[in-house]
Amino acid sequence: MGMKCIGVDIGGTSVKIGLFETTGELLDKWEVKTRKEDGGVNILPDVAASIRKKLDEKGLDLKKDVAGAGMGVPGPVMPDGYVEVCVNLGWRDLNPQEELSRLLDGIPVKSGNDANVAALGEMWQGGGKGYSDLVMVTLGTGVGGGIIVDGKIVAGAHGAGGEVGHACVDPEEEAVCNCGNHGCLEQMTSATGIVRLAKKYLASHDTPSSLRERGESISAKAVFDALKEGDAAAEAIVQEFSEYLGRALAVFACVVDPEVIVVGGGVSKAGQILIDGVAKYYREAAFIACKDTPIVLASLGNDAGIYGAAKMLID
Repeated sequence: MGMKCIGVDIGGTSVKIGLFETTGELLDKWEVKTRKEDGGVNILPDVAASIRKKLDEKGLDLKKDVAGAGMGVPGPVMPDGYVEVCVNLGWRDLNPQEELSRLLDGIPVKSGNDANVAALGEMWQGGGKGYSDLVMVTLGTGVGGGIIVDGKIVAGAHGAGGEVGHACVDPEEEAVCNCGNHGCLEQMTSATGIVRLAKKYLASHDTPSSLRERGESISAKAVFDALKEGDAAAEAIVQEFSEYLGRALAVFACVVDPEVIVVGGGVSKAGQILIDGVAKYYREAAFIACKDTPIVLASLGNDAGIYGAAKMLID
């Protein structure tokens, strides 16, 4: 029996945990509820208890059979694992990797920002498999990202490497992003950003559209569904989205010149139609040497985080 490793992906509502062979095969995955009360003091003890229980069920020994655990955390993580703040978890001034290691009898634990870790997962077993240099952008409630160079996460001096969602793509934008700045990519291309673009477009144009019947309840999915049915307003809205994202990716490509660009997150469920629109604007804006860089869909879905977390341990 080969050594096993554990991937932990800590989210605001649940913590996903995976048990892996060091070869990359997922043996089992499960979830525990994220208990955010009292500054999130229960989160790591809950995770540790759940891991012990699973190993017992499988007749595995924590010390003998497990090489270690990796962990994705929703916020900037310093190179030594220190986390100043995770707004979604109530954590402040904590080193979760040291803490989890202590709770698991001292096995090695490594941690990183969740979007960076997901990018590593996609490189290892997903849309970026076979490459060692990639840029990933995750389009969800917000926009996250991860940059992998030579098989390693670019975490940056402040743990903010790959925070592509806060690149300024529209200096004229008056609305304020959650980060306090104006005109961030996240404000345009996240699920909530697409809804904002849609409402703005529908209010300022009289193009007939099935989206108007939804009133306030427009979603990013509804916009892409309408596009697939040939809705002219949806087409214009997605074009605006594609332009923001395609041009931003062209800028990121100038910085790291990846072998592949991977697009994931809930919004990417729209599929190839999304990629085609983004790729068109990417190619128009990209530096000549980077124009043919493939843009592909992520393929691990919600499991990218546990894969990437496990991979952190294996290098």
